[in-house]
Formats: sequence, structure tokens, C-alpha cells
Amino acid sequence: MTTLAPTRAARRAPGPSAALAVPAAATLLALMNYTAPMATLADTARGLRAGGTAQIWLMSSISLGLAAALLAVGSLADDHGRRRVFVLGAAALAVSSVVCALATDAPLFVGARIVQGAASAALIATGLGIVAASFEPGPRRAHATGVWGAMIGLGIALGPIASAGLAELGGWRLWYWVCAAASAPVGLAALRLPESRAARPRGLDLPGLLTMVLGIGALVAAITMGRLGWTRPSVLGLFAAAAVLLAAFAAVEARRREPMLDLGLFRRPAFQLSIVGALVTGLAVIGVMSYLATLMTLVLGLSALASALVLAIWSGLSFAAALQARRLPSRLPAGRLLGAGLALSAAGELAMLGMSPDGHWWRLAPGLAVSGIGSGLANAMLARLAVGSVPADRASMGSGANNTARYVGASVGVAVVGAIATGQGGGTSGLAHGANVAMLVSAAVALAGAALMMVIRER
Repeated sequence: MTTLAPTRAARRAPGPSAALAVPAAATLLALMNYTAPMATLADTARGLRAGGTAQIWLMSSISLGLAAALLAVGSLADDHGRRRVFVLGAAALAVSSVVCALATDAPLFVGARIVQGAASAALIATGLGIVAASFEPGPRRAHATGVWGAMIGLGIALGPIASAGLAELGGWRLWYWVCAAASAPVGLAALRLPESRAARPRGLDLPGLLTMVLGIGALVAAITMGRLGWTRPSVLGLFAAAAVLLAAFAAVEARRREPMLDLGLFRRPAFQLSIVGALVTGLAVIGVMSYLATLMTLVLGLSALASALVLAIWSGLSFAAALQARRLPSRLPAGRLLGAGLALSAAGELAMLGMSPDGHWWRLAPGLAVSGIGSGLANAMLARLAVGSVPADRASMGSGANNTARYVGASVGVAVVGAIATGQGGGTSGLAHGANVAMLVSAAVALAGAALMMVIRER
């Protein structure tokens, strides 16, 4: 079970509404920051004098920090205090955002973005854990996790809009000053929340933590560097290191009495749904949607801001669908609803086929709408499964595991979409053909995931 620490802050703390509002705002900010550079990559690269290889890391460095840290910070939060880790995450995001704003070269900026990823992991994993600790299982928790899940789709699309708009006012660095300024009140507001942690904290699993963080980090680095050539010795070396480290992590966890990640959870159908569903969502939804604004700019000739605004059709309906998911009858299994969300996402991606240089953005609107509804439903169910599939006192760990799968999947998805889109010939016609092929592949993966969700029995 989870306990609320009887601190002075807890005695004067606000009600559960704040325990939802603060983590939801933090998740929104973290996801906006995750996608913000997509609209300003060219300006950022010029400002930092970044070459082709460095430009890949300008975009992907935050994914490395995020994916590598999610499970670790979630587990640490359950044992040492979710509010404590959350506040440290907000502080780290503020400081690293200032470093991004002041960076004069690519290595410093990339390093700061990796720290931003780890800080965002603290906010995302512990935020959902705080929500789970503040709401008992039932309709109110279903509503709360739906609101939290709605912030994911909203943040993904608002990030490029905000950064593009701010860039027109004061340059690409302005977003990072805004992110730093926004992190401060999030952290201060969290200080008023009651502390929560597991009733029986576990000891520090240092071997498990190190092998997992380094293993996931090596995997994401290999996927990122693979865009320059999958058979390069450095890429193959990173994949080999990831395999060895993750195998070592599994061996360590299997032998520990109190592991960071109980491997026995993988025998639970609900946990399987949470992890596999998150992985497919990253692969087939976040991957293609993260790249779509760039494709609209290059193929349709839209400005960065216009492309981000078109993508807001998807995010707006994703946000609305996740909020409305609480109205669905509680007797409907979350796994089946997750499958329905993935199927709708696939249908929307199929409806977007036909992008061409002489096309119009409104041709994409119906598909964006359908896919947005599906994404919102999927996000709401993933949040519910993340905390409902693990013991009550391991909610942040459950969130961390779920989101690790999501963002590892997203890293693979972005790499695959980018490789397909740019590998179908030169010019806008070749890029348009590549975009359509990438959309078709993403839809196929989403449909396969939807079918799998229907096969796994939740109970």
C-alpha cells in the first residue's frame, strides 16, 4: 500500500484537485518541451553551428534522457517520496532549460537536452504516481488518469506551436527561457502537495538501476545513430552493449529479493497490455505524428507554425477524447478500449494517405481527427493500466515502465518514419511518396497492436 507522510505540508495541503492539476500541468510542459525543437530545428542548428550528425542529436537527445530515466526515477520515487523526486525534476528542468537557452555550441545544448529528458522523466513518472496515490481505484481515479493522459497528446502538438510562435517574437532560444520560467511554479506548487511513498520502501537496487539506465541509453543512442547507417561499427557496438546490459538487468532483477522491476509482473495480463500497448503507441502513433509537421513543411510548403497548427487538429481531439473517456462504462475492459484506440489511430493514418506536393492541408484533416480520437482513448487507457496493473505502492514504477516502453517505441518510430520518408527518392515527390509509405507502415503496426490488445485477456 501507499502511505502519505504526515508532514506539515501534508496537513495544510490542498485537496485532490491540486494533486491532479500539478502533475497534469507538469506532464503538459514536459511533452511540449519534448516536441518544441521540431518547429525550430533549422534556426537552432544555425545558431549552434551544428552539422548533419549534430542535428540528429539536437532532436533526439531528450529521448535518450527520458527513456533511460523513467523506470529508475519511478522506482526511486515510490521508495523515497514521490513529491521529493517530482520537485527535484522540476528544478532540474528549469536549470537545464536555462543552459539550453544560453548554449553556444551543439555539445552543450545536447547535454542539457539529455538532462531535460531525465528531468521530464521525473515529472511524468512521479506525476502519475501522485495521481494514483491521491485517488482511490474507481470512477474518480479513471477520470483523473484520463485527464493526465490527455496532457500527452496536447503537449506533443502544442510544443511546436509554442516554439514556432515564440521564435517569431524573439528567436529559438525564447522557448527555453519560457520553459525554465514555467518549471519554477510547477515545482513550488508541488511543495504544497502531501508526500506519498510505499509503506515498505525497498533498498536501493544499484546494479539493476545502472544496468537498466545504461542499457536503455545505449539502445536509444543506437537507434538515433542508426539514421546515419545501421551497419556502422559504432551503431552495431551500441546495439551489442544494449543487449548485454539489458540481459544483465534481467539477470540481476531475477535474483534480487526486492527488485526495482519485479519480472513476475510480466505474467500479469494487465501489465502486458500496459507495456505492449505503450510500445505500439510509441511506434505507430507518436513516431509518425512527431514527424508529420516536418513532412507538411517540406511536402506541402507550409510554414513551421502553420504545420503545427494543422497538427493541433489531432492533438485537440486527442485531448478531448481522453477527457471524455471517463464517461465510458467501467465494465468495459481497459485493454479492449486501448485496442479500439489503436484501431482508430490506424484508420486515421490510412485516411491521410495521398499526400502530394500539389495537395492541400485540409486533405489530412479527417484522418487527423479520427487518429486524434483514437490516440486520446489510447492515452487514457494506458494511464489507467499503468497504475492499475501494479501493486498500489509501486504506482510510479508502473508509470515509469509504461512510459519507458512508450518512448523507446517513439524513438524507434521516429527513426523508421524518417528513414522511410527520406529513402524513397529525391525532391518533394519522393518525400511525399515516402511519407505515404511511412503512414501505411505505421497504420499496419497500429492494427497489429490493436489485434494483440484484443487477444490478451485483462483478467
